[in-house]
Amino acid sequence: MASMLQFYSLSTLLLITVVSKSTTATGIFRPSRWALAHATFYGDETASATVGGACGYGNLFLNGYGTDTAALSSTLFNNGYSCGTCYQIKCYQSSACYSNVPFITVTATNLCPPNWAQPSDNGGWCNPPRAHFDMSKPAFMKIAQWKAGIVPVLFRRVPCQTGGGLRFSFQGNGYWLLVYVMNVGGGGDIAGMWVKGSRTGWISMSHNWGASYQAFATLGGQALSFKITSYTTKQTIIAWNVAPSNWAVGLTYSTNVNFH
Repeated sequence: MASMLQFYSLSTLLLITVVSKSTTATGIFRPSRWALAHATFYGDETASATVGGACGYGNLFLNGYGTDTAALSSTLFNNGYSCGTCYQIKCYQSSACYSNVPFITVTATNLCPPNWAQPSDNGGWCNPPRAHFDMSKPAFMKIAQWKAGIVPVLFRRVPCQTGGGLRFSFQGNGYWLLVYVMNVGGGGDIAGMWVKGSRTGWISMSHNWGASYQAFATLGGQALSFKITSYTTKQTIIAWNVAPSNWAVGLTYSTNVNFH
C-alpha cells in the first residue's frame, strides 16, 4: 500500500574530489530514544521510483544513498531540515515482521506529503501529526512481508555512517549559487551554511528547500569555501577551497571533512 509522492529530479552530476581542512569537532551526535511510528513503501523492487525526491539528492544510486532510504511524513520532515538524517527502524508487533531482522538503517531522502482525502488511520498515513516512514520497497522488504502494506515500527535517530566527506552539488547561474549538500555525517542535517569566495568574506546562505542552500552573489572566477553548522549538534566545520576558481554549475565537488 504505497502512498503517493511527488518527485523532483535532478540531472546526473559529475563528482570531483578536492582537498580541504577541518576545524576541531565540538559535538558528536548520539542516538535518540526509540519511538513508535508506522511504515509503508513506495515504488517497486528496483527502487527506481525513489530517484530524485524532495531533498534534491538526484540519483540516489550514483550519489551513494542506495536503496535504504525513506520519505518522511511532514511531521518528521521539518520543512527539509531533516533531509539526510538517519534512522534505525524495526518492525514491531506485527505478524508480517521478520523476527530474524533486528532493524534496518535508512536515510531520509524524500517527503511523504499529506493525503487529506483519506483519514490518517486509513490511507492518509503521512497526515500530521503522524510520524511515518514511506520506505523504498527493497528497504521495507528487509523488515517485513511487503504484502502487509503497512506495519507498526519502532524508530530512533542514529548517527549517519558515511564514507568520505561532504559533497556540494552546484546549481544556479552567475548571480545565484544554489548548493545541495550531500553525504552529511553525524546528525546528517544542516542548520546553517555560509560561502566564501577567494575575494570575499563569509556570505550567509539561506535555506532554499530540502538539502539546498542559496546565495545571491557574483562568485564566478573565485575558489569557494563553505562553513556548515549541524542542526542537531550545533557543531560547525569549515571546508576550505571546495571548488576551484573555474567551478561550474552542474558539477559536484567532494571534500575530506564531515560531521561525527
